[in-house]
Amino acid sequence: MLRFEHFLDVRYYETDQMGIVHHSNYIRYFECGRVAMLKDLGLPIENIEEAGVMLPVVSVECRYKVPARLGETLKIISMIDEVPRAKLVIRTEIFNPSGQLVCEGQVVLGFINSLTRRPVRCPDSLVKVFEEHFN
Repeated sequence: MLRFEHFLDVRYYETDQMGIVHHSNYIRYFECGRVAMLKDLGLPIENIEEAGVMLPVVSVECRYKVPARLGETLKIISMIDEVPRAKLVIRTEIFNPSGQLVCEGQVVLGFINSLTRRPVRCPDSLVKVFEEHFN
């Protein structure tokens, strides 16, 4: 399993008048975690796209536990359990500064050819990078 931690400050515009993060922002937090993880693996999303592959979101699942609040620094943990072939599944857990689980879920990404927009398998060059981190 690959596991990556990313920290993010809750910003004012992400909250309601009570200082609580609006539910839609957690999906953005998932994206912040996965983009940082891919960059840390040496696979920045812009390089993947320049190589002719795009990663569209196929599905998103999020289970809310406790609210995040203005002024908190959240710990976003992104995890990949297996080397991607036809899809990339990234599980995410978000914790508040007290260590409470704020939410958990997963994002499933597909692979498509940038020009044809047709589904493709995970390119061998990406598989190789993932395999190196799993071994």
